[in-house]
Amino acid sequence: MPRFLSAKPDQRLIPLPWGTPLAEWPTEHLVALPRGISRHVVRFIRVGHEVYAAKEVIEHLAIHEYRLLHDLTRLDAPCVEPVAVVTGRTAADGTALDPVLITKHLQFSLPYRSLFHSGVRHDTVMRLIDALVVLLAKLHLLGFMWGDVSLSNVLFLRDAGAFSAYLVDAETGELHDELTAGQREHDMVILRTNIFGEFCDLEAGGLLDESLDPLTLVDAIDTRYRELWAELTGVEEFSGGELDRIESRVRRLNALGFDVAELEVTTTSTGDRVLIQPKVVDAGHHSRRLMRLTGLDTEENQARRLLNDLDTYRAWTNQGHVNEAVVAHQWLNANFEPVVAQIPPDLRGKRELAQFFHEVLDHRWFRSQQENRDVPLAEAARSYVDSVLRNLPDEAMSTESMVQVSQGNTAGQLRNPYDPSHGFIDPDEADDEDEIDPWEAAAEQVDLRTAGMLDIAALRARQADQD
Repeated sequence: MPRFLSAKPDQRLIPLPWGTPLAEWPTEHLVALPRGISRHVVRFIRVGHEVYAAKEVIEHLAIHEYRLLHDLTRLDAPCVEPVAVVTGRTAADGTALDPVLITKHLQFSLPYRSLFHSGVRHDTVMRLIDALVVLLAKLHLLGFMWGDVSLSNVLFLRDAGAFSAYLVDAETGELHDELTAGQREHDMVILRTNIFGEFCDLEAGGLLDESLDPLTLVDAIDTRYRELWAELTGVEEFSGGELDRIESRVRRLNALGFDVAELEVTTTSTGDRVLIQPKVVDAGHHSRRLMRLTGLDTEENQARRLLNDLDTYRAWTNQGHVNEAVVAHQWLNANFEPVVAQIPPDLRGKRELAQFFHEVLDHRWFRSQQENRDVPLAEAARSYVDSVLRNLPDEAMSTESMVQVSQGNTAGQLRNPYDPSHGFIDPDEADDEDEIDPWEAAAEQVDLRTAGMLDIAALRARQADQD
């Protein structure tokens, strides 16, 4: 009889055929979703309206990863949510089976190989690199040594014009109070080896743009990580007459999405020099502010965009003197909720709400520029739904959009790896359907001059201009 280790048990998982190896599971329980390369057997299971990822792994690793993911979740780390570990599995002939680690499927996410399926532009690759670098910095700040940094162990989510990265495999990880420089360097060595191999694999398969060199990309990741880490933790020295630079340092860190728990400020014996070193905590400055004001739970860049619209609304309504929470409530009723209410029921699987609102704001700006007028937000929302949203593939793995694996296609190829709702290719019929990557379509409208969130030099220059 299998045993379940779970803090939040889902009783619907209990009657599933745990006495069968995952590789041989009945297909009526499985869902066709893009997944990354794994050394373990991984399957996506549908239970009611929920989708779970199940990974077969030896017991001590399954329990270690389950508990570690729980600790990371408690620390608000960007990672998948652990659900349960199923142990004590035995086949019908008495053979012992490896335990299964169950995690919740991260909706709207894709593994990196799906993004490179039809090739990917240079600028999109750099945004993916930035997302990985920020993820690694967040984890290192929390004291997490990954031990197996790679693109294969990450899922990517659209985050306004950029991407957010989530840890999906932690079986080799360790959580400490604080990482030493050597532990961080250990992760960087593993990162360079693994990611160089992954980019070489993409290059060999013709999936990497000819202008992109694997070694150059790995060097870029290494450089960007070190620049970000220096900005987050480095000591800054300046004269006693430049105390405004303390506030500037905090503002730069907030702009990168990090909070400052405290500043260590040291002055020389003569008092003419000041040294500051920030103690940076987990990322999420903008998303936490938006959650506090509105209750909306979003990605960091989405929160930044929505907060910008909130600030604009506050200025247009001349309410600078009014409590921010009161204005936020008005903004929800006047802007956000009327816009997302325009999504027809049959199109709700296209975009999550915050991403939809962000894209409507972009659409409104472009139409206003084209028509040389201030297009009302409601009109822009209707236009976006009719001209753009209807033509996008579903990204949410809803009951309607999910495709069960059929017995005849267990080894089949998806018609469109970016949208499993299109089903599998039937070998007996021609398939002329184009593969459309929804991420690339949206990225066409990104202003690449402002998309580089890890351009520390540019951030400092902008801060200097503001000061």
